[in-house]
Amino acid sequence: MNVLLSVKPKYTKEILAGRKKYEFRKSVFKKQNIEKVYIYSSSPVSKIVAAFEIEQILKGSPEKIWKLCHKYAGISKNDFFSYFKNSDVAYAIEIGNIDSFSNPIDPGHIIEDFKPPQSFYYVPLSFLLNQWDDQYVQTQKCTHLNEHISGISLVNNCRFED
Repeated sequence: MNVLLSVKPKYTKEILAGRKKYEFRKSVFKKQNIEKVYIYSSSPVSKIVAAFEIEQILKGSPEKIWKLCHKYAGISKNDFFSYFKNSDVAYAIEIGNIDSFSNPIDPGHIIEDFKPPQSFYYVPLSFLLNQWDDQYVQTQKCTHLNEHISGISLVNNCRFED
């Protein structure tokens, strides 16, 4: 199973530049077997620009998630806390290896009646299979964060540490 994740273009640029190593969400995937996360860069780009593997998903209060992830947040503190206003829980998806597509994919060309995800939606494992050659993919390595803060949980395919 894969996920198509909608990301604003300014944050997509930060992810691809390696300055944003976490994607923040108010809710995350309930399914456990996520192979890849495809980044749909929302309007005005409106294309699938990259895919990444999930290193881990952190769960905690917005304050604790910010304290742990702010160095590689790729978002201002003000914008972060504005997004999580009135939220008790924040999730940080740690971005692993990234495949950046030198020829971004217009999903309207491969998905009939494509509608951009509001946040994300599930797509089958075969999604985008054979839609591009290896020559169009550039792999980037991301570093892991090895800090621990009490009250942060790992979710999905990772252990909990509350």
